[in-house]
Amino acid sequence: MATIPIPLSPPGPLTALRERLAAFGPSGLLGLAVVLFWVLAALVGPALLARGGAEGGGDVFAPISAMHWLGTDYLGRDMLARVIEGARYTVGVAFIATLLASGTGITLALLAAASNRWIDGGLSRLLDTLTAIPSKMFALLMVAGFGSSVPMLVLTAAVIYVPGAYRMARALAVNINAMDYVTVARTRGEGTWYVMRREILPNIAGPMLADLGLRFVYAVLLLASLSFLGLGVQPPQADWGSLVRENIGALAEGGASVIAPALAIASLTIAVNLVIDNLPGRAARERGNR
Repeated sequence: MATIPIPLSPPGPLTALRERLAAFGPSGLLGLAVVLFWVLAALVGPALLARGGAEGGGDVFAPISAMHWLGTDYLGRDMLARVIEGARYTVGVAFIATLLASGTGITLALLAAASNRWIDGGLSRLLDTLTAIPSKMFALLMVAGFGSSVPMLVLTAAVIYVPGAYRMARALAVNINAMDYVTVARTRGEGTWYVMRREILPNIAGPMLADLGLRFVYAVLLLASLSFLGLGVQPPQADWGSLVRENIGALAEGGASVIAPALAIASLTIAVNLVIDNLPGRAARERGNR
């Protein structure tokens, strides 16, 4: 007598979440925890502080203590509060700039791959022109010409990293566009927008997610370097690069005020790279390519 298989119920949301987290591995989970910590610090950290980091009046360059976990800066302000407040600008500005850069680059790449060779050639040559300009030189020109404000920093970083995102997405999209199922979609009369959105985009989403993480790291380092030169976020606001610049002159006597924001930059960039290296499915794809 044949047995009738009993269909298994789909896993619950908590089970699915645990399975996704387990796919990251130990190092990936560590990176994910650090990234989430800094995201939460940027979103809700300043509101939870008992005393704002902009307030001074304490001992200048005080050492690490129970009252000041990361010491104080050159105006006697608590460095822990300053680092948490700086996360809003370092994480927020870099994240918005990265979304704009990757979103624009992917959209243009899909249009280039799904359209005729004239549009593809025109977009590629235009973005090659931007690639030929060194990123920091372009950022310095933009800041010198239009001033240093948060919207200008976001726009500058986004424009700098659009060509890289476009090149990566176009290389993937061109290969997908040559597949048989895309040809079938065009044969049955689907338009360019449908091919871009339903046939190409889902098949390049995984690699472009990893590329977005790398663009975010580049944006963090670019904005930190601009702030270290005094051309980034301006007082009274400060990002982590500004905090290093403000206190660099007292490295010998107030080292914690310099090391703390530098370690924050390093921890964020390393954590994002750990997450990228351990994205679910990446290890299986790498084994399949060998």
